[in-house]
Amino acid sequence: MSSDASGIMRSTTNGKLRAGVLGATGLVGQRLVHLLAAHPWFELTEVAASERSSGKSYGEAVRWHLDVPIPAAARNLVVKGLAPDLSCDFVFSALDSSVAGPAEEEFARAGYPVVSNSKNHRMDPDVPLLIPEVNAAHLDAIAMQKRNRGYETGFIVTNPNCSTAGLVLVLKPLADAFGLEKIFVVTLQAVSGAGYPGLAALDIQGNVVPFISGEEEKLESEPQKLLGRWDGARFIEAGLGLSAHCTRVPVVDGHLECVSLSLKKIASLAEVREALRDFTVDTELSSLPSAVRNPIVVLDEENRPQPRRDVAAGNGMAAVVGRIRECPLLDVKLTLLSHNLVRGAAGAALLNAELLAARGLLQARRKVGESPAVPEAITR
Repeated sequence: MSSDASGIMRSTTNGKLRAGVLGATGLVGQRLVHLLAAHPWFELTEVAASERSSGKSYGEAVRWHLDVPIPAAARNLVVKGLAPDLSCDFVFSALDSSVAGPAEEEFARAGYPVVSNSKNHRMDPDVPLLIPEVNAAHLDAIAMQKRNRGYETGFIVTNPNCSTAGLVLVLKPLADAFGLEKIFVVTLQAVSGAGYPGLAALDIQGNVVPFISGEEEKLESEPQKLLGRWDGARFIEAGLGLSAHCTRVPVVDGHLECVSLSLKKIASLAEVREALRDFTVDTELSSLPSAVRNPIVVLDEENRPQPRRDVAAGNGMAAVVGRIRECPLLDVKLTLLSHNLVRGAAGAALLNAELLAARGLLQARRKVGESPAVPEAITR
């Protein structure tokens, strides 16, 4: 074991915690593999996927879609199955929802902290649905989750749906400053959110598809939990009136959302802009490698944000807001953009894991084949 200047304990000889990625061959899994390649705290030591990929090298098994090469450290890793016997300290789950539920529970039961991007456990009454800038206090639910489920060192923490992530990040400072009553949102969501192979070209090219299965339900329910509170025994929902229309558009990356909302307190447009521009993360979060100190970027141009121009703001971890104006039906309307595969998926899971590490909630597990040892928790 070693520690860095911040006092965070590490588990490997190079001073990093060992991470595994479940569902490593999918689009979100590929993003995680890429983001872990040069991560200062975590080292990718295991990749796992379906049985058809098991036993192959990652380079052989994956159909790589990112515009950068497969990281050298990942290329020769042997793809494992989904049995909870991986040589890593914790796992990211980028599994398809058809298999994620029981697989994540099995890993947590076997002692692995699971940092999930999948939908299956997001609304469980003892599982934190986490955006660190919004509701870090919800991590207190982990202790009850362990008691409820008989987990020892394992647990499950989730990040929200890709369209929810950007929306709630923008709603948070407005909720704090003015209070929120009603929210109406229309999304224009990128095709990468559908995974690969996703939609056929003839279905989406030059077209808009006004339906994404299950998306509106997630966008209407998840913010209630995220903007609510943990009272020590259960999650109390925010009690918002929320209605969503979700559409798929022929854009590669970046979910654009048109939002109208009513506030509990009267606020000028200048005050709304100021609340968004001034939203900063605290010292704990600003020390995390993937965090952005100002996670909301406000643009004044009347035709922004745009996916082609703005999706990479804050290395893909910022939400970009524009067109803040009066709403004739509610109070304020605006347009926001976030990167669905970074802020809304892989980057969100990575930031969650960093917060868990900083709070001492990840442990160094013994490697397969080593004699048992008392694991040391990461501490600050």
